[in-house]
Amino acid sequence: MSDRDRTLLLLRHAKSDYPDGVTDHERPLAPRGVREAELAGDWIRNRVDRVDAVLCSSATRTRQTLQRTGIDAQAQFSDRIYEATPGMVIDEINGVEAWGGGDVATLLVVGHEPVMSALALGLADQVSGNGPVAEEVSAKYPTSAIAVLRVRGPWQDLAMGGAELVDFHVPR
Repeated sequence: MSDRDRTLLLLRHAKSDYPDGVTDHERPLAPRGVREAELAGDWIRNRVDRVDAVLCSSATRTRQTLQRTGIDAQAQFSDRIYEATPGMVIDEINGVEAWGGGDVATLLVVGHEPVMSALALGLADQVSGNGPVAEEVSAKYPTSAIAVLRVRGPWQDLAMGGAELVDFHVPR
């Protein structure tokens, strides 16, 4: 793949339910979450031509969020994204070319807080990391929120401070 810009979408899972006797990893989406995930998918499809690959936490609520977005792209489900650190998610992103093929221009990551906000802010370069979009991300990263980053260079080289934080949206 050339050095053209890539797009990284960081989607926090939609609103989850808290049924009795269900472990955190297995919590499903709440009815509100189903609607939020569908709205998130609509917004993503209107924002980018297509999503080429998805990295998704193995948790039930993230899998259901991805399913409800209606985004049909090759997906890799990772236990590492559940209870992850930003560095762990970056490691997963760095490996996307190995399983996603050599032409992943747009990557969607579906994960959890507080990692999604920390990752968006950590990846942001100095200018965008101090701009109005970063202020929004810092204030609150609610369920189904989506941060959009522009990445230059290959996924394998992505590191902290290596992207431009260009947009943030909360579908409601």
